[in-house]
Amino acid sequence: MDLEGLFGLGGRIALVTGGSRGIGRMVVEGLLAAGCSRVYICARKQEQLDAAAAELGERVVPLVADIGKIEGIDALAAELSRREERLDILVNNAGAAWGAPFDSFPEAGWDKVVTLNMKAPFFLTQKLHGLLRNAAASGRPAKVINIASIDGLRVNPWETYSYQASKAGLIHLTRRMAARLIADNIVVNGIAPGAFPSDMNRAARDAPEVAAQAIPARRTGTAEDMAAGAVYLASRAGDYVVGTTLAIDGGMVDAQASASFGNAGGG
Repeated sequence: MDLEGLFGLGGRIALVTGGSRGIGRMVVEGLLAAGCSRVYICARKQEQLDAAAAELGERVVPLVADIGKIEGIDALAAELSRREERLDILVNNAGAAWGAPFDSFPEAGWDKVVTLNMKAPFFLTQKLHGLLRNAAASGRPAKVINIASIDGLRVNPWETYSYQASKAGLIHLTRRMAARLIADNIVVNGIAPGAFPSDMNRAARDAPEVAAQAIPARRTGTAEDMAAGAVYLASRAGDYVVGTTLAIDGGMVDAQASASFGNAGGG
């Protein structure tokens, strides 16, 4: 069995939204290590993009884009179409969070988060459908990976209403998009990260030992953990995985025993 053929991404062209930092950057590092010839990254801040591209190397191409607006999505799709005839891998990673008490949770905190976390992945995929279809025409599936969160699979203790709702919505949207796009040989899946160090998860970034106490695997996630999941789904190895959201979380969702059950065993 050819493992390089299974997991290699030689010659592929990818776009990772929010790819300059955090989980997006971990994904970019994995795609590069697996052999992607070009990885486009987008964000709103030019300096941030340029710094990441300089560190990651010449195969990384920075594009400024505000995908929180339809005009920004249109502009990004147009620019990518001007540069490329196909897109093999799209990673919808850019996201936002907002926390506030129930009685004062603002409409702005709802609209911003739901727009970026759930609306943008749909419309960016729609606008790039032609490029993805062109890649899939070779007989090798094109791939779309939506970055959700374990907070779309469980309830967390924080009052992040729009974040949790949008990530749960994205997980189901991933299934629905997968059902439609598989007809075009475009495979759609998702990743639900757990505790990875980032600006959005400062607990995992600033106090990993404390965060690890709530994780069955007893550690927070690393860049290698995230890169491995993304490469698996993006490569030949993940071709037969369709509409699934892979939890990469050290067991927080599916291996977390509730203290309320004590030591009770089965009969």
